[in-house]
Amino acid sequence: MITQDNIDTMLGNGGNVLGSDGEKIGSIGQVYLDDQTGEPSWVTAKTGLFGTSESFIPLQGADVEGHDVRVPYSKHQVKDAPRIESDGNLSPEEEDRLYRHYEIGGGTSNYTDTTRTTTGTGTAGLNDRDVDLDTSGRRADLTDTDRGTVGHDTSGPTTDDAMTRSEEQLRVGTESREAGRARMRKYVVTENVTKTVPVSREEVRVEREPITDANRGDALDGPAISEEEHEVTLHAERPVVEKEAVPVERVRLDKETVTTNETVSEEVRKEQIDVDGDEGTRRGNNL
Repeated sequence: MITQDNIDTMLGNGGNVLGSDGEKIGSIGQVYLDDQTGEPSWVTAKTGLFGTSESFIPLQGADVEGHDVRVPYSKHQVKDAPRIESDGNLSPEEEDRLYRHYEIGGGTSNYTDTTRTTTGTGTAGLNDRDVDLDTSGRRADLTDTDRGTVGHDTSGPTTDDAMTRSEEQLRVGTESREAGRARMRKYVVTENVTKTVPVSREEVRVEREPITDANRGDALDGPAISEEEHEVTLHAERPVVEKEAVPVERVRLDKETVTTNETVSEEVRKEQIDVDGDEGTRRGNNL
């Protein structure tokens, strides 16, 4: 249980609000005290960009861990809490909305003649003004003008004083998928190759020479009249074919990327806000 003795620890050292799983929800903004008991009853967590938003969290079941306070709620549940201005007081209606969101007992049904006092960082004090309550236990001086808002919510307990208009945006990207395959194979074919090659052969030619002093001795060697036989071996070339496998080139598969433009079309939704009212009170255009 968190008491007034814990306030300086929570606010004076830049503590954080931790969720039930230990995840940081935001830094501690303000602590709201119950005027009747003087005990801390609510804490705000600064959330949003640069801590510009404050979410109310009940301190029932919360514990102090060092300079931090740990609440029994998740970060998601706290960020979805009703948006209430941290202006120094909580009205019964605002407490009802917060109690219903956090699903705990409390609210207007057992709201007593009390107001809420806030404690900013490093200080603890009462409201800037006295607050009177009517006989029903509701604050009598807090009007829509005091709150700075006009109108009231009719769509449920979890909305605030403004509508959020959203629209879908088209984001187009690319993905890689298999578009086909290419394979390479080799096979054997036969073709005729014709080449001309020169070939040589020997032929017989008869040569006759007269008897001269130079060859007379050879001519008279042997019997005067006899039979003789001479022969000569003739040679001829013929084509010889041999085949040899030799590498002629290297072939491989490669890929290249080709970029083209494709146009895509898709329907997107967006919200529009219409303002209904009398002609004398209607202002502005459709959004």
